[in-house]
Amino acid sequence: MIFSRPTMIKQTALTLLMIVCGLVTLPHAYAEGGFVEAITGGKLTGQLRPRFEWVDQEGKPEQANAFTLRTQLGYATGEFRGFSAFLQFEDVHNIGGNQYNDTINGLTRFPVVADPESTEVNQAYLSYKGQPDTLLSDTVFKYGRQIINLDNQRFIGDVGWRQNSQTFDALAITSTLTNNLNLFFSHVSNVNRVFGEKHPTLSDIDLRGELLNVAYRGIQYGTLVGYAYLLDYEPGQPIPPSASNKTLGVRFDGWYQQEGGVKYFYTAEYADQSDYQDGANTVNGDYKNLILGLEIQGFQVKLNYEVLSGNGVYGFATPLATLHAFNGWADQFLTTPKDGLRDVFVTASKSWAGINWLLRYDSFSSDHDGYDYGSEWNFSAAKKLNKNITVVLKYAAYSGDANTINLTRNPALAGDLDKFWLQADFQF
Repeated sequence: MIFSRPTMIKQTALTLLMIVCGLVTLPHAYAEGGFVEAITGGKLTGQLRPRFEWVDQEGKPEQANAFTLRTQLGYATGEFRGFSAFLQFEDVHNIGGNQYNDTINGLTRFPVVADPESTEVNQAYLSYKGQPDTLLSDTVFKYGRQIINLDNQRFIGDVGWRQNSQTFDALAITSTLTNNLNLFFSHVSNVNRVFGEKHPTLSDIDLRGELLNVAYRGIQYGTLVGYAYLLDYEPGQPIPPSASNKTLGVRFDGWYQQEGGVKYFYTAEYADQSDYQDGANTVNGDYKNLILGLEIQGFQVKLNYEVLSGNGVYGFATPLATLHAFNGWADQFLTTPKDGLRDVFVTASKSWAGINWLLRYDSFSSDHDGYDYGSEWNFSAAKKLNKNITVVLKYAAYSGDANTINLTRNPALAGDLDKFWLQADFQF
């Protein structure tokens, strides 16, 4: 391993401290050259995100009522000779009483709302941007704890919907090789999950991860992406070394609009997943995703077909994804069943009266043996009150299919689950 999580955070924190100390020890003439201005002339960022979440789950004696508040405060320095730094703290607090299972409070009679209380360093990284007229002029290096979002976040993302962000302890390189060719590479040593640092078993994923994503935008009607994600899990955690895998995939995503007419959307994606390093030979599957859509006078409709394969032993895995964005907002498929998942869904959206409306319907079935899991309706309305404040209302209604196979193999998917959210988001 190039570096461990504790080593990375200590080194990053030490370097940030050395920068601050440098304000005192640098010669005055050198400080006037822009170093002090870079430190003191940075940007303060913040967020307050109060949210109410209600959950009614079949089989649970109580309904969950979670009122939580996320507070983020960050500071980005200015740039000095290509170098800059960013430090961000995050606090998640329960402000409405213990009426939900936050995954660590032991209140298992309530449904889960995975927003446990936590206060932590959310991001802390050093950045270097190559200077003009050099070989690295279009390259950015980041070292430390950071957010990584790749493509539509189906494989790698920050799980932005949960109150505690998912971040990565990593060295990341982003480079524009040509006007149309972009490269991203990262070595990841640890993933800080949404369960927070207090969770005894689910807080982190220790791994040796290599992430490569190359995007070519020189095609007239879309972007072609190739990716390779190599995940080697360390022992002694919820994801065992036997689950280590490599995912190799290609994605084409774009749109086309007739002059003054209909706008068409399309996506085609395929990925192959197999064992890697200490991964078991049962790690074997593939991923398919097809999207066709159109937009007429601001009204948009998309038909989606997504398959995560399964053979009764292994289901295609995407544990580092922004999972809430996929396969329904009720979060019934955060882990792919061993029989796999076929998700056929339709979305309809439009902005009307200053509100962004979205309606979605999913039909879920297994990839192996072809039986039904259930179906789900999703609805959301989002209103931007001004440049700083957005209000969001969301609802998810999952109806489980109580067929014999589903009841036997996936009892949690055979029941009904309803969720409601009301959230305000203030950012500066």
